[in-house]
Amino acid sequence: YFKQFGLTVAVAVFFSLLVARLITPMMAAYFLRSGGHVEPKPGLAMRGYEWLLRVTLRFRWVTLGAGVAFFAGSIYAMGFLPSGFIPREDASRIVFSMELPPGSLLEDTREAADEVTRLMREMPEVENVYVVGGASPTGTLETRRATVVADLKHKSERDIPQHEIEAILLAKMETIPDVRAYFVNDRGERSLAFGVMGTDGALLDEQARKIQSEMAATGKFRGISSNAALDRPEVIVEPDLDRLAELGISTATISETLRIATMGDIDANLAKFTVGDRQIPIRVQLNEVARDDINVIAELPVPTPSGVIVPLSSVAEIRFGQGPSSISRFNRERRVVIGADMAAGAELSEGLGTVWELPAVKNMPAGARIQETGDAEIMGEVFSGFATAMTTGLMLVLVVLILLFGSVFHSFTILGSLPLAVGGVVAALWLTNSAVSMPVVIGILMLMGIVTKNAIMLVDFAVEEVKHGITRKEAIIDAGRKRARPIVMTTIAMSAGMIPAALAFGDGGEFRAPMAIAVVGGLLVSTFLSLIFVPSFYTIMDDAALGTAWLFRWLVKPNAKDEPDEAEGYGATVHALPHGPAKQMPIAAE
Repeated sequence: YFKQFGLTVAVAVFFSLLVARLITPMMAAYFLRSGGHVEPKPGLAMRGYEWLLRVTLRFRWVTLGAGVAFFAGSIYAMGFLPSGFIPREDASRIVFSMELPPGSLLEDTREAADEVTRLMREMPEVENVYVVGGASPTGTLETRRATVVADLKHKSERDIPQHEIEAILLAKMETIPDVRAYFVNDRGERSLAFGVMGTDGALLDEQARKIQSEMAATGKFRGISSNAALDRPEVIVEPDLDRLAELGISTATISETLRIATMGDIDANLAKFTVGDRQIPIRVQLNEVARDDINVIAELPVPTPSGVIVPLSSVAEIRFGQGPSSISRFNRERRVVIGADMAAGAELSEGLGTVWELPAVKNMPAGARIQETGDAEIMGEVFSGFATAMTTGLMLVLVVLILLFGSVFHSFTILGSLPLAVGGVVAALWLTNSAVSMPVVIGILMLMGIVTKNAIMLVDFAVEEVKHGITRKEAIIDAGRKRARPIVMTTIAMSAGMIPAALAFGDGGEFRAPMAIAVVGGLLVSTFLSLIFVPSFYTIMDDAALGTAWLFRWLVKPNAKDEPDEAEGYGATVHALPHGPAKQMPIAAE
């Protein structure tokens, strides 16, 4: 999920660099007017910011503590936000899975699907209904299953959102006898799905029923279902082993007799009817009426090695019974998948938390366990991949900054602005009642590159000022004064560009909205706090750089105190002294 995003951003930023270094200077040469530049007088906002900046520099350790507390509070507050995989979308399209009891015929499925279609068309918001009979949304072929797709009017043409229409349609489908229906996403998965794993099929079925009952009692789920082995009617043929041994008949002979009578022989053994250059196989089998008659099955002829034909009933017991319609396995274990939809707009993380607190789940017997699957499993993988991508990205950014600035401490100063964006993300999601989902994670990754830009502008300007003999305090204040305007301008421009996406315009806009909301919130908060926090953090890290340089100088050269000329030269090269004016080396060009 992150690969395409990362490639797109990396290539786009690279071309933006080429434009900024090649095309923009050329355009500026043509369109900029000649004449001297007059620095505008600082307004009320700028004077207020400069006063606040001087205060924070005076109490820089308090400012640092406040920044750390803000980040810690943001991480704590994020724990109260719900999380999900994909935001709830209004795509004007609803997909349902419909099931009938085991043993139902295709005609029964057709009649139930016709009734479902009639009930759906009663709603004016439904434009078209499309039914695929005999198949589930995931492609499982079974005569008792069907996939129902309802196309809705565009969301601008209706007053009811899609999730309310889903609830109404499900309520209508529940009125049809012997029909179980539930909503699925475009991938055929339930909103919440998890598997009950084990080796004992009977134990898994029992545990699945207990979990479903307890889930229904919570009132937080709707359309609870499972793929537990539903028993269906069947004819059981149990061979009489003693009689078979007496006649010399194998069980394979009995199974072949039943297969040919009910399904026909294999293609290689079928007779062929030649029509021109074509050969059409002729398949012979009992008709449906005969296959449903147990007396006809009992009289099927079974050949013996001696050439004698005996009826099936003489070598086997034939009776009606029931057995599982399907058995699902995963990694050589039996698995029963339980799926449900979240009620009242709850998110996936809330549903998982409720499931893990169920008594039947907390007290699972030996030989059974719970495993997340579907969107719940993918959500865990996405968040794990986000942690890896974020950590790796930060390390790469740190390496590049160290190479560019030639200073580890200034690089950490720039990275220190990143945690400030987390509070903006949390605040924006909380105000808009949005969950932490995959688009939000992508937005946070995007913020990693955007937020560092503000700190780089401040620190780089201050470093250059110090090199020209300006004291560190005045340099960072001047950096804030002269870089605040472009920082605020770019933040406003980027936030304005994100507003249409944040408002979720168009079908499926709900997917893009959380990412835009996270980016806008992180940008606004981090921009404001970076202008205050980064200058104070810069002075602290610069002191750490000078202290580390002094410490290592004494470790490497114990007699360095006897070499004042070299010490003074070093102090003049490393920016400035922490207090008082810097010693400036003479520059030939000046």
